[in-house]
Amino acid sequence: MIHAVIEQWHAHMRGELKDGLDILLDDNCVFFSPIVFTPQVGKEITKMYLMAAGQTLPGEKVVTGEPKDDSKKFRYTKEVLDGYTAVLEFETTIEGKYANGVDIITCNDQGKIIEFRVMMRPLQAINAVHRQMGAALDQMK
Repeated sequence: MIHAVIEQWHAHMRGELKDGLDILLDDNCVFFSPIVFTPQVGKEITKMYLMAAGQTLPGEKVVTGEPKDDSKKFRYTKEVLDGYTAVLEFETTIEGKYANGVDIITCNDQGKIIEFRVMMRPLQAINAVHRQMGAALDQMK
């Protein structure tokens, strides 16, 4: 089941799955942030965190006319899928700092994400994400 969910997740990340988070997330999904101490429970709060992360983690924007540098953009570098769980390793650059982490995604029999857990390193990148996500979440409220 996780293979189909991750195919849809990648389509969502590429902007090819209209209403992707509504399709993918279970109503009782639980989101674990590398920054917030308590789990965030429910589809709406999980959507809010994932949308804020989407604004925060693309990395630095390439100014028109500059050479394209994909090392500054969010990208998955490895994935391990087994049963109902996927571990997707990612990297990007945030405020000029290299960031590396994993998304651990768990689905149910209905092909809905029931748990989304993010782990990240190094501390400087987490601090930058904390600042940027806080601003993005404030704008969404």
